[in-house]
Amino acid sequence: MSDSKEPSRATGARGAGRGWAQTASEYVQRRSTVAARRPTGSLPARDDAARRREQLDLTGITWGEVDFSPITASTTDRARARFRARLPELIWNTAALEGNAFTLPEVRTLLDGVTVGGRRTDDERQILALSEAYSSLDEMVATGGFALDKVTSDRLHSELALHESIESGHFRGQGSVHGGGSVRLSNGGFVEGLDAGANGETLVELHQNLLGHLATIPDARQRALVYNAAATRYQFYFDGNKRTARLLMTGELMTHGFDATNIPFARRLEYNLALDTLFETADATELLSFLVSCASVRVS
Repeated sequence: MSDSKEPSRATGARGAGRGWAQTASEYVQRRSTVAARRPTGSLPARDDAARRREQLDLTGITWGEVDFSPITASTTDRARARFRARLPELIWNTAALEGNAFTLPEVRTLLDGVTVGGRRTDDERQILALSEAYSSLDEMVATGGFALDKVTSDRLHSELALHESIESGHFRGQGSVHGGGSVRLSNGGFVEGLDAGANGETLVELHQNLLGHLATIPDARQRALVYNAAATRYQFYFDGNKRTARLLMTGELMTHGFDATNIPFARRLEYNLALDTLFETADATELLSFLVSCASVRVS
C-alpha cells in the first residue's frame, strides 16, 4: 500500500456527493455555513447520521463510539522515557510498514553508527531520517515546544521524508510541484487525490478547520487519534503522510502524559484493512479502534 494516500473526489474528503466545495473559495463559503449552524463547543447531541455528517464537514472523516480508556494516563516524563527506550523498535516497525527490508537487529546496528552491508541505500536513509524525526519529536515534547499545528507537522515531515518526497516540509501545492495525493489501496483499489488548490490553499484551509474542531475535544487521546486519521486521509504531503500523522499523534499523546500508541509490523494486515475502510468510506471508527488496541501492545 502506498504511503501517498488521499481520498477521491467521488467519495471525497468532503465528497462531491455530499455537496462539499470543489474549489478553495467554495470551501471557505461552505465552512462558514457549517460554522454558523453549529453551537460553540462540542458537537451537539443529535442522531448518529446528523453527527456523522457534521464530523465529515468539520474533519473530512466520521467515527462512531470508540473507547479510548485503554490508553492510560502516566506522566510526560515517563512517556518520554519509555518512548526513548523503545526507539529502535518504534523506528523498525514504522520502516517495516513502509516495506523497508532492515531487520530490527540491523536497525539497532545502524542507529549505533555502524553501516549495515547488503542493504539498499534508500532503506538506510529512511531509517536514519526516521531516527532524526523521532529525536526531534522527543526534544519538542521535552522542551514544551510541541504543538498540534502545521509548523510542527512541516518540520517533522521535512526530516522524515527528506530523501523520499518530491518536496518535503510543506503541503502539496505550496512548492513548485503540483498534483499528487492519490492512493493505491491494499485491496487493489485506487483513490484519486484531492486537488490542493492554488498554492495549496485548499489543504491549508482543511487543516485549519480540522485543528479548530480538535480544539473543542477535551480528551487528548481522542484529539491525537482523530488527527492521525484525518491527516492520513487528507494526504497533505506528496509522501510520508501516515508517518507524519503518527508522529503528530505521538507528540500530542506524550505531551499530555500518555504513552505513544504505535503500530506493530506484525499487525500490518489489520492496519491496512482499516486504512482501506478509511479511504473508501471516510469512516475512521475501525482505524481509531485499532490504534487504541495498539496502546497495550509491545511494538517489538
